[in-house]
Amino acid sequence: MALNIVLVLFYLVVIFYLGYKGWRETRIASDYMIAGREINPYVMAMSYGATFISTSAIIGFGGVAALYGFSVIWLTFLNIFVGIFIAFVFFGKRTRKMGRNLDAHTFPEILGLRYESRFIQGFSGLVIFIFLPVYAAAVLIGISRFIEVYLNVPYGAGLLGFSIILALYVIWGGLKGVMYTDAFQGTLMFVMMVIFLAFTYSHLGGVIHAHQTLTEMSNLVPNNLKALGHMGWTASPRGGSPIWWIVYSTIVYGRYWSPDPTATGSEVYDRQK
Repeated sequence: MALNIVLVLFYLVVIFYLGYKGWRETRIASDYMIAGREINPYVMAMSYGATFISTSAIIGFGGVAALYGFSVIWLTFLNIFVGIFIAFVFFGKRTRKMGRNLDAHTFPEILGLRYESRFIQGFSGLVIFIFLPVYAAAVLIGISRFIEVYLNVPYGAGLLGFSIILALYVIWGGLKGVMYTDAFQGTLMFVMMVIFLAFTYSHLGGVIHAHQTLTEMSNLVPNNLKALGHMGWTASPRGGSPIWWIVYSTIVYGRYWSPDPTATGSEVYDRQK
């Protein structure tokens, strides 16, 4: 318990220092809103990673991967290749150049100025205003539950404390403060994921032995999941089966598909249970 407290205090000291560093480097509106358009590439990469790999990825994705197996890795591949590589390499430079030329400070402002439409700017801003707090709420709930379980802090206190800390360095340091703290968090996550992966494979006798053992555990798949198309944790679900559609259509491609076109979502869920 004492070690946990020391680590938390060290984390908070670093976070507040980085927020202060962002505040010291913020002088004009463009510094606060878009980090002066001159953020370090490493900070940009780690900040994006920390933002992208949030509660849903660390907590929720682990449970989904444990249920459906390696087939869910396609989600990671497509997110990295399409959502990161293509977006940054082919669209990132153009978007940055356009934002600089238009002197835009937010994405809705870029859209509004590019298409000369106040409606597009207002509508995109409204979408962000409505849905971003919902996403942020889910992230706050996840981290508060994590704090409750691992640090034995009451859920309400954890939620309030984390929200205050978040608000302080966001309001105080602007985007630079956010990106510096995110880069620190992203670096921590990356290092710990590498350590965790290496430790896991080492403990299980190596990559090949671990995967072979997991393959041989296919007989432990529950009968109700087998009936829905589950073929084991190292195999793709049976093509066209309900689980195949859940993995590739709902999880990987992000849309819902019902095996029975006449069935409602609740009916399909009841069948899967």
